[in-house]
Amino acid sequence: MTDTSIPRADQSPDKDAAPIAESETEETEAEARGKKAPADSDLFRQSEIAADYVEGLLDILDYDGDIDELVSGGRPVVEVVGTRLQNLVGQRGATLEALQELTRLAVFRQTGTPSRLLLDVGGYRANRRKELAAVAKNAVEKVKEYGEPVRLEPMSAFERKCVHDVVNAMAGVESESEGVEPSRRIIVRPAD
Repeated sequence: MTDTSIPRADQSPDKDAAPIAESETEETEAEARGKKAPADSDLFRQSEIAADYVEGLLDILDYDGDIDELVSGGRPVVEVVGTRLQNLVGQRGATLEALQELTRLAVFRQTGTPSRLLLDVGGYRANRRKELAAVAKNAVEKVKEYGEPVRLEPMSAFERKCVHDVVNAMAGVESESEGVEPSRRIIVRPAD
């Protein structure tokens, strides 16, 4: 008789195979620290691959835009500049986030290594970074004035990082993220 049951999460699908220990599949923190950061030439190559991918998308969509590829802050960056690009950003940057993930996948497919590529369209990320700095400073002021934690609205990973960077640069306050995507948010509170 054939067993057609679905194996449990803690059970190996092959009964003869030994289960793989979690430590064998995940990289330890020490191994991660021991790896070298990618060279600027590797990062620039990633930005070139990403730029080619984005250019192909723009051609398919019949959008005009100038594409700049660079390395900034130890990560590859592709910037698309032009008019009529708002549809590529979408509401609150949702489309831009999706395009960034697709572009990272295109880079991974060619290089075999994950990329921390940052994609910006029409200066959206630069403008959003300024807005988020103001939001973070306002939250810090409220925390310092009232001594109570302030919960911010749910944000994308990019947005949360921008806020954390601003809060961490200020004395007397700290921030942490809570929740699960897409409802993950930041709490700003007095430092211990």
